[in-house]
Amino acid sequence: MDDFLWRALLGGVGIALIAGPLGCFIVWRRMAYFGDTLAHSALLGIALGFLMNFNLMFSTLIVCVVIAVLLVILRSQKGLANDTLLGILAHSTLSLGLVALAFLQNDGLRIDLYGYLFGDLLAVTRSDLYWIYGGGSLILLSLIRVWQSLLSITLHEELAQVEAVPVVWIHLLFMLMVALVIAIAMKIVGILLITSLLIIPAATARNFARTPEQMAFLAIFIGSLAVIGGLYMSWHWDIPTGPSVVLSASCLFIISLISVR
Repeated sequence: MDDFLWRALLGGVGIALIAGPLGCFIVWRRMAYFGDTLAHSALLGIALGFLMNFNLMFSTLIVCVVIAVLLVILRSQKGLANDTLLGILAHSTLSLGLVALAFLQNDGLRIDLYGYLFGDLLAVTRSDLYWIYGGGSLILLSLIRVWQSLLSITLHEELAQVEAVPVVWIHLLFMLMVALVIAIAMKIVGILLITSLLIIPAATARNFARTPEQMAFLAIFIGSLAVIGGLYMSWHWDIPTGPSVVLSASCLFIISLISVR
């Protein structure tokens, strides 16, 4: 197998390892729109990275973190519903990012927008792998540390507050972890599809799991299978890799629905 295929496989499996457990909480807490909001804001991070000549992954992470913190602050305001607030931020940051990129291209800078929107798993470099596994290790260690607290908040937030669980800080940490996943997975499946890799494997695992921990491990396994299937389709049929991974995950989800009937 060629080196770039090994890097693609390692990168995709690394993302599945992180996205699986986090995706479980997104599914349990019905936060899919939150993931979309952070993913859309990543385009603004890309534009700022080009504008200031920063590392694109780093600039994307900064923007996602700022949006995550802003969401935590605004959630305490009772004037707007959460979905309304998320919709405003998602479309505002996406539009601002597209406008900024248009100005940059008008200045003569050529930008492969398709690659950032839909990803290019076959273009993963050694540097990307360091980001994926370094950032992934940090995310998984943090998630293991707050696993029980996150479960308590997911089951009953008010009861968790009574039990002295730092709900606001746990919310913030969870959002920061999702922001980091989106930043490092941007090159794998693209900013428009990363939410799919968070949600679909977890939703598929939910059809088979009996415990939260079992669902997290199954989501990792299913996400890895989706990556392998997507790479196979992309290599043999010469189709975009990011959408192929998501399509592979969707097929596994459909199979799971048929299997549990």
